[in-house]
Amino acid sequence: MRKQSSKNKDDDDTSGEDNEEDTATEIERQKQLSNTAVEEAQEADEELDSIQKIMDDLLAGIPNLLDDKVPDGDDETQNVVVSEWGDIDALPKKLDWTDEFEPKWHDDVATGLNGYQLEAAVKMSGARFVALSGPIARLERALSMFFLDLHTTEHGYTEVSVPFLVGRSALEGTSQLPKFQDDLFAITPESHTCNGEDAFLIPTAEVPLTNLHADSILEEKDLPISYVACTPCFRAEAGSSGRDTKGLIRTHQFQKVELVKITTADKSEEEHELLTSHAEACLQKLELPYRKVRLCSGDIGFSARHCYDLEVWLPGAAEYREISSCSNTGDFQARRMALRFRPEPPAKPKPELCHTINGSGLAVGRTLVAILENYQLPDGSVVVPDVLRPYMGGVEILKL
Repeated sequence: MRKQSSKNKDDDDTSGEDNEEDTATEIERQKQLSNTAVEEAQEADEELDSIQKIMDDLLAGIPNLLDDKVPDGDDETQNVVVSEWGDIDALPKKLDWTDEFEPKWHDDVATGLNGYQLEAAVKMSGARFVALSGPIARLERALSMFFLDLHTTEHGYTEVSVPFLVGRSALEGTSQLPKFQDDLFAITPESHTCNGEDAFLIPTAEVPLTNLHADSILEEKDLPISYVACTPCFRAEAGSSGRDTKGLIRTHQFQKVELVKITTADKSEEEHELLTSHAEACLQKLELPYRKVRLCSGDIGFSARHCYDLEVWLPGAAEYREISSCSNTGDFQARRMALRFRPEPPAKPKPELCHTINGSGLAVGRTLVAILENYQLPDGSVVVPDVLRPYMGGVEILKL
């Protein structure tokens, strides 16, 4: 019998070692391929996120589609006057202004009544901040109360007390972001965030009022919803350098009573007209002459599909100035904030986008401006409009 060759045994041992080495090498190669694939996937995800952000920013920068009613135009000079109310000579006659009397600017009137503390405010807060005191501060408060009472008792709005600080997503929902970030006052992340988001002071109560129903499905039977709130508003006015630096026309902080409606597409136009009439009622009860203008395509706001401006007469400046903008945004904001309603049977049960409408009812500071200029007397005193006297403790004339 022949003996087994020792050489064959050694060959078998070497072959096994080679196979183990080949397997280890292949495993290492596959690990490297896997790591490379993971890195490439991460890079692709990051690139996709970057592209998605660019696309989202581009889409977010596209303004609302305009209603057919909106006239073509390049700027405010091509807005169309829809109607006028009041006679700019009526109050001067009622208050016995003489031909020689030259009406003062509102800040000069307020200063004469020791109610305008500009230097102290600027020292504390910088340019475009103002402090009011005494009868002027009381008149400002009276206006806020009058507007709120009028809208809640006669116009059917629900008063809401809202936060003055909101997160980024709320401002994206009402389309202030990303386009108008430079006009907002931001809070440092180290100081405060809103649910992990960047935080901002509100530029208008439209933002928190409309966002009360973000990501919601409302019932058609509950619409329209009508809200009103009085809040301070904060605006950096980044694009208005050198404009309206005198007085209360354009400040970084001001009071405003805001009206917001949430409705359906078929009621949208009707509710827009109604909201605008509610803002007009404030001016009419104060007997302040004004005109209603339809904004042209070159002057209309980013989110509006149709907008009326109410412009009040200011005799001190001898011009009409905006005191309220009443905008129908259609489903533009609702789409961004996923605000929908469920139609009533027998309509299709699939939820539809709401329409949102907003307007100033009114800007309190600018209304104060209008009263100081329209109701001033040659001796420097100011007559209190009849509807405000109950809020002023019966005071009829502001004087030193």
